[in-house]
Amino acid sequence: MRVARLSLTDFRSYTDAVVAPGPGLVILTGDNGAGKTNLLEALSLLAPGRGLRGAALSEMARTGGSGAFAVAARLAPPLDGKGLGWGERQHPLRASVEATLTQPSPIKGEGSWIDIGTGTTAAAPERRQVRANGAPAAANSLAEWVSVLWLTPAMDRLFADGASARRRFLDRLVLALDPGHAGEATRYEAAMRARNKLLAEAGPHDEAWLSALESRMAEHGSALARARAATVEALAERLAAAPEGPFARAGLALEGGEEADLANSLASGRARDASAGRTLAGPHRTDLLVTHIAKHQPASLCSTGEQKALLIGLVLAHAGLVAERSGRPPVLLLDEIAAHLDPLRRGALFERLACAGGQVWMTGTERRLFAEIKADVSWFEVRSGSVCAQ
Repeated sequence: MRVARLSLTDFRSYTDAVVAPGPGLVILTGDNGAGKTNLLEALSLLAPGRGLRGAALSEMARTGGSGAFAVAARLAPPLDGKGLGWGERQHPLRASVEATLTQPSPIKGEGSWIDIGTGTTAAAPERRQVRANGAPAAANSLAEWVSVLWLTPAMDRLFADGASARRRFLDRLVLALDPGHAGEATRYEAAMRARNKLLAEAGPHDEAWLSALESRMAEHGSALARARAATVEALAERLAAAPEGPFARAGLALEGGEEADLANSLASGRARDASAGRTLAGPHRTDLLVTHIAKHQPASLCSTGEQKALLIGLVLAHAGLVAERSGRPPVLLLDEIAAHLDPLRRGALFERLACAGGQVWMTGTERRLFAEIKADVSWFEVRSGSVCAQ
């Protein structure tokens, strides 16, 4: 599926905006602060989670607006011979908070477009609502229709930051291959929070309830660990087999978080965890280890340019893996991707993206940064609070 139409209402800097891109490369240009990243953030909300900034929902509502926001998207299948996706010819996408969250869509099913709406209400600014073709849906179910991956300038420090950032990045990769991964993570974390809260209470603890929570953590934790290991193994094999190119190849491995018998480990570590105020064993402590294959060097010790090249190569390889496994290339969001690449690497990147067949959204301050693109492009200029087709 691709994003055939995107509508924003009271989202960040946008009062009301509609973008209708083509299926391939989509370029957003504009000055710093014009709202390019805001638009990519809206797209990232088409996937489970808190979006590419990881911001609170209340922060996404436009300052001075109603206190609510809405993001609506039409997901279309591959184009037909007339250049239009199934169902795009007649049904206009509504661009209001009320319509996004309440109006039904008359077309459903295989081979037709899917309307997705997500947002909040003024009465519940931190409660995310999701609807698919007019029906209420869980946020985790979004992964069943579309896979969204992103690279932002903030991620340039991924290999130098703490393990939690790399773990979130890894889980995003897993989710694109296994839509059920988000649900396993949610249930694991809920059980862990309940256990931590119970251990923090004074007096004797309910042993039966602790055992039940630990059993639940072991069940969902095992599923998390298996999915992560399978993704890392498949991606590492793909990277190792790839030919040398302009982007460094990454070697991948997992460290920590694996327990042969997690339930028993948790039970025996209750006193330790109560003293620490947190759970010290389980897949929430896993780290993704990345190395520069050609240099046999940890990514954290590579130069800034090498780290960016590793990250780009990793994301491109993963996008190819998702397309191969699911038959559905992911939507890629690449924020300021060309800013620090030389013309050779820019040209190589654009060629790979064009050949991949998926929809790719890229931002930049100037059109000249994309001069090496040889494929058809949907160009948009972003100004303060507006998006104009070029």
